[in-house]
Amino acid sequence: MDRSRILFGAFDRHNFGDLLFPHILAAMLHGRTMRHAGLAQRDLRHVGGHAVESLAHLGASLRQPADLIHAGGELLTCGAWEAAVMLQNPRDAEDLVTRFDAHSKPARYWAAQAIGRSDRVPYLADASMLSGGGRCFHHALGGVQLDAMPGEMRDEVLAKLGRSARLSVRDRVTREALRSAGIQAALTPDPAVMVRSLFDHLIQTHAQRGEAAGLIGAFPAGYLALQFSADFGDDATLDAIAAQCEVLRRATGLVPVLFRAGAAPWHDDLDVYQRLAQRLKAARVFQSLHLWDICALIARSRAYAGSSLHGRIVATAYGLPRVNMLPPWQGSAPSKQHAYAATWEMDGVPLVSAVDEFAAALEAALAIEGKRYRHWAERLASEYRTEFASFAAALGT
Repeated sequence: MDRSRILFGAFDRHNFGDLLFPHILAAMLHGRTMRHAGLAQRDLRHVGGHAVESLAHLGASLRQPADLIHAGGELLTCGAWEAAVMLQNPRDAEDLVTRFDAHSKPARYWAAQAIGRSDRVPYLADASMLSGGGRCFHHALGGVQLDAMPGEMRDEVLAKLGRSARLSVRDRVTREALRSAGIQAALTPDPAVMVRSLFDHLIQTHAQRGEAAGLIGAFPAGYLALQFSADFGDDATLDAIAAQCEVLRRATGLVPVLFRAGAAPWHDDLDVYQRLAQRLKAARVFQSLHLWDICALIARSRAYAGSSLHGRIVATAYGLPRVNMLPPWQGSAPSKQHAYAATWEMDGVPLVSAVDEFAAALEAALAIEGKRYRHWAERLASEYRTEFASFAAALGT
């Protein structure tokens, strides 16, 4: 029997990496027809995403076994409250945060009602979500704070992954946390390392039209693709970022182009970017939220800096200098950016930087020969193809 296949992930909200995953997996599976599912029904085709079905409704409607493919992301540690709030519009999300204590029973009840499931970690797929039965495959997941999770949430994660038909993770921190709990996982680069190999023609088409088209001409010395999430938005942090941008502009001529890698609640905030732009002598705020426009912006830049892991990975795929910034509150807590870069970055490239040090980190990255970056991008794509071949064999493709 030819099983139906469902791609599942957080591509029901606007987040750069999550919008990319289903495109990449579909291409790697040779364009096979699949349904796309998240926690909520959403249509994100207007920003380059997919028409996404609610897994609660889709899973309940199935009468035959299916293959549920969890498409990746830092979702092992995404709790129900966080997941549900990020699916709201920004105004409603703000009201919910004001109304509920995130750790209270009313908050958990509201989240379960909003999502349609009572899972504590609902963005982690499981074959029990399929009424007709079937298998669940987990691909390129991240969960660097798994060991710090509350016991009941961690137990749910381990139980779901213990039933996985095949499991891979994208960083060594997550793999070691699972190994210590008795769960073995393959190690794979993030799917986004394939974005140039699979979609460069489409990305270059977007680079030649619309908002991305004017950037090269506007900035003859090149530009810095710069992004950071809304939690960098206090005045002191913006002052530090502005100072670093000016240091970098004087040293390299690079002008920052500020873009949003996610518009869902708790992601990136246009108002924060506008406040930074007011502090700078030269800058541009990129308005488009279209997936392929964002890819084009990064692909045509001279370097990337920001908090988005997938901003870094797309820059890596295009052989560009890159560095991730961490917010001041991060402290010594593990970050997905550092865990991933420490696993897959080539020697000599800065991994992460504090906001008041990223200019020096990026200058060091810019000093590395471009040929090394391009060879590394090819190596990571080859690593991913090798691991994906094992995944596809387990899937039966």
